[in-house]
Amino acid sequence: MTRHDQHSFSEPADARVTHVAIDLTADFEAHVFSGTATLTVEAIPSAKDVVLDTKTLTIEGATDQAGEPLAFHLAAADPILGRALHVALPADRRTVVVKYRTSPGAGALQWLRPSQTAGGKHPYVFSQGEAILTRTWIPTQDSPGVRQTYDARIVVPAALHAVMSAEQLTPQGELLPGGRQRAFRFRLDKPVAPYLIAIAIGDIAFKAVGPRSGVYAEPSVVDKAAWEFADLEKMIEAAESIGGPYDWGRYDVLVMPPSFPFGGMENPRLTFATPTVLAGDRSLTSLVAHELAHSWSGNLVTNATWSDFWLNEGFTTYFENRIMEALYGADRAEMLQALGRQDLLGFFEESKDKPGEQVLHIDLTGRDPDAAATTVPYEKGAAFVRMVEHDVGRPRFDPWLRGYFQRHAYTSLTTDQFLADFRQYLLQDDAGLEARMRVEEWLEKPGLPSNAVATRSAAFDRVDEAARRFAGGAAPGTVETSDWTTQEWQRFLSSLPASLTTAQMAALDAAFRFTASGNSEILFTWLRLAIPRHYEPAVPALERFLTSQGRRKFLTPLYKDLLASGWGKEEAKRIYLKARPLYHSVATGTLDPIVGAGAGGSASSQ
Repeated sequence: MTRHDQHSFSEPADARVTHVAIDLTADFEAHVFSGTATLTVEAIPSAKDVVLDTKTLTIEGATDQAGEPLAFHLAAADPILGRALHVALPADRRTVVVKYRTSPGAGALQWLRPSQTAGGKHPYVFSQGEAILTRTWIPTQDSPGVRQTYDARIVVPAALHAVMSAEQLTPQGELLPGGRQRAFRFRLDKPVAPYLIAIAIGDIAFKAVGPRSGVYAEPSVVDKAAWEFADLEKMIEAAESIGGPYDWGRYDVLVMPPSFPFGGMENPRLTFATPTVLAGDRSLTSLVAHELAHSWSGNLVTNATWSDFWLNEGFTTYFENRIMEALYGADRAEMLQALGRQDLLGFFEESKDKPGEQVLHIDLTGRDPDAAATTVPYEKGAAFVRMVEHDVGRPRFDPWLRGYFQRHAYTSLTTDQFLADFRQYLLQDDAGLEARMRVEEWLEKPGLPSNAVATRSAAFDRVDEAARRFAGGAAPGTVETSDWTTQEWQRFLSSLPASLTTAQMAALDAAFRFTASGNSEILFTWLRLAIPRHYEPAVPALERFLTSQGRRKFLTPLYKDLLASGWGKEEAKRIYLKARPLYHSVATGTLDPIVGAGAGGSASSQ
């Protein structure tokens, strides 16, 4: 750590956790994990204790490796950060064992009833540690700048299967005496940020799709998921041609229950993915390309603090686009770029009164780091990287990118450390080139600098013309759409004018069945058109969509649209009261301030 992480109580310059070994039992009735975390610590001679991050954990004791008690105390609670746990260092100054249990409301964990799963027969639990929620289920130094290896022994009901973001040492588990429980063991020998320690337990099956890749999902979903992600091996090979060798062994995807709050989560060796990408036509696989790209940008080279989050997501979004270009051609990549630019400009319009939200190297003083998870680190970050590539050319840029990943493998960087590498190895200390790139403006100022590379898609030009023709009175059947991709449909719907009438909405729906679409991206874009126009045939589909999945990207705009409409305010409150128990705390943490209080829901404590 070269500077203190304001979102962690830890003092790693004095005593740093280097390895975590957890031995936990999952209690599906109480909705808790209980057991121990054995922490390996590196400490300077003057250090008296190790400081850990916790939140809503019950600490039952602390010992050295031999079981001798160690003094410990919990500091006062902070509403964002939780409570610092101070544990006295033992005589060997190296090993600390913390006995603890989680809270039923632990922010990282979501415990699902059988009825909330695809199979409907068994319960399920999963974790989501990013940004600072790992401290709600593991007492460790929960900072992306404190990388740790880990191993785990997880005891679960015998009928269930545990998976983690690590090598599976016992793929089928070990049946324990009595036959009612099974223990699974895992190991990750490459150091990662603690938010990447992840677990899922449920009725989980596996199907291979390549020599080092496969899909986990509930049995009723696994075949569909394996078909959707059949190109995983091709994606890995395309990514390796850009970033260098894949260094994590396997790359598998776990298709999550619908309540998973993100599109995907780049947990090492095991990406967690929302089932909303199972469109049945492989059209939404750019999400997996994004999570795969994190194997280099984010997992291999990580942001040191959450103010440096753009280093993670900006490079990954750029890298994702390069993978899609390699696999599906320049047209697809250009469309994805254009949609990203459209989202970014839309966010700039929404946040025009909050210019600090538009800064890449964001100030998060006193704020939850989730506040940084807007489109800015993703799309503005990618636009910065794309500008750099454009200015120096790919023949010069690509070797630098591969070298960047190699030079900093398994480390966490601040923005200043990134700039040092950027200046030395790519710009070769050419101050004039840096000035022409306007690097400081990109990183520290709001908005999109004028030297951003223009995004142009010939395919979207044709789509825009079709949207103009329809808005001008052309019948839907006269618009040639037979070979359109998901991205073209998204562009078409988002290009329709505010003057679109209910009759035109009905004509579109009759021709293309948007309200009944099984493609989550198309349905989401359609519903955003339907809400301000109070297109009543879409209202039942809107409620089904809001109550059948928990992806924050979809939920937040739709609830905001309902609240902004004249007719939808009460509907938003009613639906949210019904749906809130289905959502993960990451989603409710965002939505409670928007709609929860008005719906009578209590603010999330996570």
